[in-house]
Amino acid sequence: MLMRNISFSLLIISSPSWGAEITSSLTTGMDYSTGKYGGTTSTNILYLPVTGKIYIDDMFLKLTVPYISITSAGSTVIKGIGPINTPVSGSKTTTESGLGDVIASAGYTTFESDSLTLDLAAIIKFGTADERKNLGTGENDYSVQMDGYYMLNKTTLFATAGYTVIGAPTGFTLNNIIYGSIGASQEIDETRVVGIVLGAAQSSSANIPGTKELSVYFSNKFSQNLQVQVNLLKGYSESSPDLGGSLMLTGTY
Repeated sequence: MLMRNISFSLLIISSPSWGAEITSSLTTGMDYSTGKYGGTTSTNILYLPVTGKIYIDDMFLKLTVPYISITSAGSTVIKGIGPINTPVSGSKTTTESGLGDVIASAGYTTFESDSLTLDLAAIIKFGTADERKNLGTGENDYSVQMDGYYMLNKTTLFATAGYTVIGAPTGFTLNNIIYGSIGASQEIDETRVVGIVLGAAQSSSANIPGTKELSVYFSNKFSQNLQVQVNLLKGYSESSPDLGGSLMLTGTY
């Protein structure tokens, strides 16, 4: 999945008596995207997550609790899936807001060398967003994901491959999907990095195409504990937003 959030992170490091290295973080963020999703009017999505994460040696646990606001004209557009019904032309534009889908994940570094790192993660998206407001499907999704990173001097190549079992709401038939992304980042100097990511996913419904998105980003590390990152996104499918943008601020300790 593509990086699309504005976030502030506070990192607290501690070492318990049993010897494991524990690192924890707290992230708040904002993400904005807009797209017509095959219709004639735009659907605008504002996504504000709060994420807590804890690392225990090579393992991590992560929980995201988001607030979401969707402005649309009658279509049902689910973040990360796209439209799940046909957009209604000429419908009154409305805005619905509330708790989004809570996402929990657990991961582990299965392999690590000087140049290659492989991470495996299990992810549960709980259907906490109100389906009556078209903020989500109201059903749980379950994913397994592998992330790989290969470092070549100041260049890092990375890729993600995953599979999601999608919970279908009443009245809909949704397919399980394979998703993935590839990308590269380049260090400009000790504090600045640029990167590009191409992500895609299979269609969750026979009536819509799969998602295709291209994201570029720039990050600048102001100090050892403070980094800012700007992301821009372009969609190339009716299931993806036309445009998206985010600003990510991360503080660590």
